[in-house]
Amino acid sequence: MDYQKTFENIVAKQLARLEKMKNDTGIVDYKALDKIIIGVIGGDGIGPAITTQAHRVLEELLSDEVAKGKVEFRTIDGLTIERRSAAGKAIPDDVLEEIKACHILLKGPTTTPRKGDKWGNIDSANVEMRKALDLFANVRPVKVPEEGIDWTFFRENTECLYAMGGYGVDIDDDLAIDFRVITTPGTRRIARQAFEYAKNNGKTRVSIVTKANIVKKTDGKFLEVCKEVAKEYPGIEVDDWYIDIMTAKLIDPNRRTQFQVLILPNLYGDILTDEAAEFQGGVGTAGSANIGNKYAMFEAIHGSAPRMVEEGREIYADPCSMMRASVMLLSHIGYQEQADKLAKALDICTVTEKKLVLTGRSDGATNAEFSDYVLDTIKKI
Repeated sequence: MDYQKTFENIVAKQLARLEKMKNDTGIVDYKALDKIIIGVIGGDGIGPAITTQAHRVLEELLSDEVAKGKVEFRTIDGLTIERRSAAGKAIPDDVLEEIKACHILLKGPTTTPRKGDKWGNIDSANVEMRKALDLFANVRPVKVPEEGIDWTFFRENTECLYAMGGYGVDIDDDLAIDFRVITTPGTRRIARQAFEYAKNNGKTRVSIVTKANIVKKTDGKFLEVCKEVAKEYPGIEVDDWYIDIMTAKLIDPNRRTQFQVLILPNLYGDILTDEAAEFQGGVGTAGSANIGNKYAMFEAIHGSAPRMVEEGREIYADPCSMMRASVMLLSHIGYQEQADKLAKALDICTVTEKKLVLTGRSDGATNAEFSDYVLDTIKKI
């Protein structure tokens, strides 16, 4: 293998991506659209089971808008591990065309094969979708009022190790090399999203999370650019933390209540938000937004849980993650009243009343029963 040529090709692709990023300044205005098209993607494993229930709730909340032709739901069936493996692509071409014909996506978890799996060496559908649609901001809120926790994570979505995960090189049987990329424009736009959110939502502190003392070039750039953007927001306090100590401080009851908005590169954001989700009941309870200038995708933060399907337990899978993601979806497209209703209903159903309990097994409610409970609660609000 010509390693120099391989590296030159990688650099050329990243420079082309950088140029495209610089030229992409248009932001969609949902209020100006004649119709908002919401694509619903079931995904793999428990994905179809929990996505179906979130779809039910969204259809009810937006029924008037659907009747008026202002909102349309489209089901996209092709983003399964079987289809992706057969096509040898993270997202088959025809499925990507269907996806790009929508404005908004509600997406269930998808399976990413490990090395040696029967599905072959295909990249993550999530990573590919984030790159193909330029969904650069992964926004993950975590709230536990009784613990004083109200965190919003802004995880950069298109760079870092994840962006280059399929481009590594086996030098020989003993040496493998992967690549990591951080850009100034990529960091600047995620930082600005975080600071704008803080400014518009009454937040007073933004924390930047890196390992810039060790990873000096890429993490160093991320920290430097975030601090440059911070200068545009003089009313907001800024601090920075290394990822290792931050994982410890999130579980420190004397420190964790001080965190509000956090900005992180891709991999650190993935790890830290899974830890954070445990405080509000686990990754099964947490939703996330993936936002770009033209498209947005809303999903659970957990995986496809194939073991639950193998054991016939998918009907007991917790749909709260997809419903929390649906709250963010509704808010993003301008239906704040509906978003607030769903958020309040979920709080009632999971914290206040808790008439039904989801255990993931037959000793708890099914996801359909829980969805009925949520819908009945919405009607009373």
